[in-house]
Amino acid sequence: MNRRRLLISAILVSYFLLHGTALASGVKLRGNLDFTKTTTLPSSSHHRKMLLLSPGKSEKRAEPERIGDKCKSTDIVVNQAATEPMPSGIPGYTVEITNMCMSGCVISRIHISCGWFSSAKLINPRVFKRIHYDDCLVNNGKPLPYGSTLSFHYANTFPYPLSVAFVTCS
Repeated sequence: MNRRRLLISAILVSYFLLHGTALASGVKLRGNLDFTKTTTLPSSSHHRKMLLLSPGKSEKRAEPERIGDKCKSTDIVVNQAATEPMPSGIPGYTVEITNMCMSGCVISRIHISCGWFSSAKLINPRVFKRIHYDDCLVNNGKPLPYGSTLSFHYANTFPYPLSVAFVTCS
């Protein structure tokens, strides 16, 4: 085994040992590196989404959050940050909702989990409005084209946890 392969093998083995990853008995560390038989992942990477093999089809892969042919529910990104408080002292927050679809899909009927969302500052209901408990509608249900961002400001004593609940790919 040449020096480079020995060094790479040593680095990989130490990485797996330090990060608590168990290797299955069939993993080869000599010759061609083969990590297809790893059995567990490090505890820090449990949040990653992995492609799942469809049963009985070794070539096709299914993504768990796929909506239609081109879209995923994770294509809509919600960012929130604190801004200057209102003159009355109520804290302010700005929210940006962005279509990050890399395949150029247009996403509509974007519903956000928003609890009992309310604001001391008026928000245009065509941009963001609470319909029911934990259901807020973005852009009045109209499509949000690829790369577009909608933003609004609200004021409340605390920030609401906002996350995507439902979208439709058009």
